[in-house]
Amino acid sequence: MSQQLQFAVSQFLYKKSELCDKYDWDAYLDLYDEDSEYHIPQWIDDHNYVQDPNQGLSYIYYADRSGLEDRVFRIRTGKAASASPLPRTFHSINNVQVQTREDGLVEAKVAWHTLYNRQGLEGSFYGHATYLLRQTEQSFKIRRQHSILLNDKIDSVLDFYHV
Repeated sequence: MSQQLQFAVSQFLYKKSELCDKYDWDAYLDLYDEDSEYHIPQWIDDHNYVQDPNQGLSYIYYADRSGLEDRVFRIRTGKAASASPLPRTFHSINNVQVQTREDGLVEAKVAWHTLYNRQGLEGSFYGHATYLLRQTEQSFKIRRQHSILLNDKIDSVLDFYHV
């Protein structure tokens, strides 16, 4: 892995965070391939989480980008009461580890932390994520986002814009 690739992947993920914080949904969705998978599995016990979204529960699972597109549509049209009003968010990505896989995809493992404020209530979500990225001429496209939520207590709405 080159320092150039490490830098490019880190910048891509920082941009993803910025787009989410700005509610720039069109640019945010454009980061994902049409058939990209988005998964936040639930915990089975203190140290094991659901591996296969078809065999266990997930906080969020979209088999392709249309799930994210549907959420954005509901937010934009006001049909998502849980997202009205949207929280102010601050996404932080760190500990970015990058490697190129044999199939040509780039795997990025990160730690993430999102702070939010909604209707005067503040909170945070945090965890680890693994991204599979496809290199394009200009940047990358997300093929898969697998995020592990480490919070033990979820005392608010959890949606894609929190992760």
